[in-house]
Amino acid sequence: MRKRSDADVPPGLLLVDKPGGMTSHDVVARARRVLSVRKVGHAGTLDPMATGLLVLGVGAATRLLGPVGGHDKTYEATIRLGQATVTDDREGEVLATVSAAGVDDDAVRAALARQTGPLQQVPSSVSAVKVGGRRSYDRVRAGRPSSSRHAR
Repeated sequence: MRKRSDADVPPGLLLVDKPGGMTSHDVVARARRVLSVRKVGHAGTLDPMATGLLVLGVGAATRLLGPVGGHDKTYEATIRLGQATVTDDREGEVLATVSAAGVDDDAVRAALARQTGPLQQVPSSVSAVKVGGRRSYDRVRAGRPSSSRHAR
């Protein structure tokens, strides 16, 4: 199939319900193939295990992705109390386990209340942020502290 020029495809935003297991780049690559265009981008990376809305821009609409991605976001999560992993998520090797038997509903509500409203996000240890000139996820694979909070 011959790729069409990006000028042949009307610009627009695509709302994609990203499934788990795909990277945001995988979704962009698939959109490029299906639409036969080169100029496709996204408004913000979702972790491969994350599911949810991924906003894509096609053609000239990629200029809108900055303002679109800059808006407030809402996250929904399932948490496991009492475990710490090397990747700060369910996929990483467990580093420590402690009993959460003494944690009651009020303590959970109070902790979650501190996670609402404007927050400074701390990058995951397996993020692409650079620490000491190397990608954090590369440092994890090498068995070294990785995220900015671990590197300080």
